[in-house]
Amino acid sequence: MDPEEEPTAAEERPAADGRGAPVGRRIVLGMLGLGAAGIAAGPYLQDRLDSVLGAAAEKDPTGVTGLFPGSGGFRYYSVASSVAHRGERDYRLTVGGLVERPAAYTLAELRAQPQDRLVRDVQCVTGWRVPGTPFEGVRLSRLLDAAGVRPGATAVRFTCFDGTYSESLTLEQARRSDVLVALRMQDKPLTHAHGGPARLYAAPMYFYKSAKWLSGIELTRAVRPGYWELRGYDVDAWVGRSNGRDDAPTA
Repeated sequence: MDPEEEPTAAEERPAADGRGAPVGRRIVLGMLGLGAAGIAAGPYLQDRLDSVLGAAAEKDPTGVTGLFPGSGGFRYYSVASSVAHRGERDYRLTVGGLVERPAAYTLAELRAQPQDRLVRDVQCVTGWRVPGTPFEGVRLSRLLDAAGVRPGATAVRFTCFDGTYSESLTLEQARRSDVLVALRMQDKPLTHAHGGPARLYAAPMYFYKSAKWLSGIELTRAVRPGYWELRGYDVDAWVGRSNGRDDAPTA
């Protein structure tokens, strides 16, 4: 769903076949070398390229669009046929479920919160990796504390405005210092193709956990498997310790 464009929300992972393996994985792994190619482009040109790749990804569940030069090594996926753009006027992030104080944040309100910056490797479960990627945003634990988690809540469910993607973390995982509601990536605002204007970023996990186009945070009594977990992927997605990839580098 991010595609591992990151993968995530709708971008994040390639469509699954009947055995739970991503369709197009063999294509992606066989062409990984192309992802290293890059082009020198100014900020405007790069934003335009992100937009073009993101639009193409809506018609390309294999993530092959991300192999084009200028993708920065990311693969772009979408599990939705199309995703509407949201911005300053119409974006809201709701926090609800088993909380004392439900909330709905605008982009301005999220930006006004203290911001954390992490620089980690992005690791896709299909094998590609983008090293040293900066993410900035609001620590998820800060939003949970502001909402007041009620007794009985043990997990957090995330929904996305693509209308399709979802993810979950245990409450303990969600409170980690390296889990953010990210507003910036690579030192600029998140583009739509990368899940903007806000996405989840779970640094120590494979990228499919970092749901794109984040719109809802819900405290629940138990973990509810997300989009890809329902299709055979691990609910816990620690890099190098899940999905049968013991050889994967740690984030």
